[in-house]
Amino acid sequence: MRENLMEIVELVKGLFDKNNKQAYACLQELEAASGHSREVYRHVDVFAEMLDSDNSYIRTRGMVLIYANAQWDEDYKIDEVIDKFLRHITDVKPIMARQCIKRLGHKPYLKSDITEALNKAYISFYADSMRPLVGKDIRDATAKINSEK
Repeated sequence: MRENLMEIVELVKGLFDKNNKQAYACLQELEAASGHSREVYRHVDVFAEMLDSDNSYIRTRGMVLIYANAQWDEDYKIDEVIDKFLRHITDVKPIMARQCIKRLGHKPYLKSDITEALNKAYISFYADSMRPLVGKDIRDATAKINSEK
């Protein structure tokens, strides 16, 4: 199924909407479209830029869409920003860190880079309530990646 390109452009713009419910709705539509069409992948550069936003919601949306479009990455654009993506393993916002960690490992040939980033992750600055959760996510992601062939 080919997505309407203008609709996708509007949805990408909507990711920056000040109304977080509206922006989240755009994210959901783009994530769903990414599962069956490479049309959303055309905007992966925008998603990579979103990782640098001061707004954690925007960073999360960019990260989710990078992950959702990794299957279409024949141009290796995601590989070029993998270090930027991996920095969010220890994002200042623990929720963002947890979302990032849960979305690692989609590209097997980056396994060593991802494992190294997980092993070096410094999480002591997180609040006592979040540190164990982030730590468990890191252990689970490491085990999953190490079990993949």
